[in-house]
Amino acid sequence: MDIGLLSVSMAVYSTRRIAQEAEKRGHYIELIDHTKCAVKLGAQTPKVYLNEEDITNEFDAIIPRIGAKVTKHGAAIVYEFELNGVFTTAKSSSIIKARNKVKTLQIMTRCGVPIPETLFSINPDNIETQLTLLGGAPVIIKLQEGTQGLGVILADSKKSAKSIIDTFYKMDTSILLQRFIKESNGEDIRIFIVGNKIVASMKRTSEAGEFRSNVHRGASTLAIEPTAYESKIALRAVKELDLGVAGVDLIRSKNGPLLIEVNASPGLEGIEDATGVNIAKKIIEYVEENAFKRRK
Repeated sequence: MDIGLLSVSMAVYSTRRIAQEAEKRGHYIELIDHTKCAVKLGAQTPKVYLNEEDITNEFDAIIPRIGAKVTKHGAAIVYEFELNGVFTTAKSSSIIKARNKVKTLQIMTRCGVPIPETLFSINPDNIETQLTLLGGAPVIIKLQEGTQGLGVILADSKKSAKSIIDTFYKMDTSILLQRFIKESNGEDIRIFIVGNKIVASMKRTSEAGEFRSNVHRGASTLAIEPTAYESKIALRAVKELDLGVAGVDLIRSKNGPLLIEVNASPGLEGIEDATGVNIAKKIIEYVEENAFKRRK
């Protein structure tokens, strides 16, 4: 099978691991830097080009690893492959929905998945009211698009919250505000799902003085078994977003688990190390099963 791995570099752990497992199972896998791809539309059949090379029909399947800064462009490349009948582990529409935190949380709320109290606005004139609606400071301020804990700020006082929010509004930056769940104690749970099955789960604990529990922010990790309810939440979230491969992040509150994010390009390094599960292999097996079905 010929697989296109949409990523910017083999130096990225997750990209390298997926390529290794594909090759072990006898597949041809090629790194496709989606930032160097273009879609040509017009009189002829639409085509995907990597620099000057037409790669429209080169692959049986693609595995998108789309960065946050190029979400729309990456999703457009994925969509053109989809239109040409190529199997993808993440549909273009799913990538866009998952990358936008507000859209994800709106979908989750509609389908009954519990989330922290969240507010988004573009009105700089009623910041005081916005904070009041969330019970006051401390409050979490997040960019609507961001990964690895980047663009996530804890404002521990009303004064600092108002200052940060006002600054973002003046910069015309889309943000959301969330109630700070103190009892989560800087911990969250990452549940990794491949093909509607939970394949691994870990707890991430932030280092001292850091409230964000991302591995890229120095968090420690520990393999865990999620509760039946946490598993149900994670599987429902991925089903609603229609993702084949995803990482679901939950926090534990006094009122039960709350979903905070769904990642369409979840990293493998922290969770493979913590759990010992060969997730890259499971992703390739998922591709095999579905790409072969499409051939028949």
